[in-house]
Amino acid sequence: MQNLFSYPLVVDDLTASAKKYHLTAKKEELSYIREVLKVVDVKSLSAEINVKYNKKEHQIKVWGTADAQIEQTSVISLENFIKPYHTEFEMLYDTELTVKELREIEISINDEVPDPVINGTINLADIAMEQIALVLDDFPRMEGEVFEFTSEFDEETTKAQNPFAVLAKLKK
Repeated sequence: MQNLFSYPLVVDDLTASAKKYHLTAKKEELSYIREVLKVVDVKSLSAEINVKYNKKEHQIKVWGTADAQIEQTSVISLENFIKPYHTEFEMLYDTELTVKELREIEISINDEVPDPVINGTINLADIAMEQIALVLDDFPRMEGEVFEFTSEFDEETTKAQNPFAVLAKLKK
């Protein structure tokens, strides 16, 4: 699968002043994003991303928002529906950190570990897709849908068929 939605930034071209980027996926790029996100369809995806490079600390701060209109299938009614997603994010990249060094770092759950810069570039389109993927519902449902379960057995039948209740009778 060829990466059709891409906006790579070369780290060496970045400056110390913050720069703002606006990304909007074109119609032909949406099918690629659909495949990456594993959803029924992607109607739109856009992002406002700010980038600031601190050369002294070897860090790149990336922050902004990502928005998407995603078509998904409800886990309750099995009908397709379109849901808007919006997320705000902030990330940190380290230009000197390698993947090998990252694996060796001991971290706790509350530590903020920067991402390594791979091949001297960071891809803003990948960041936007990743942020939307992080907020996608695992079990999507249309607004107002509620799962209601009614047992086909009454309480006495359920207790009588309980395997532990059957074993208890055998002990007696």
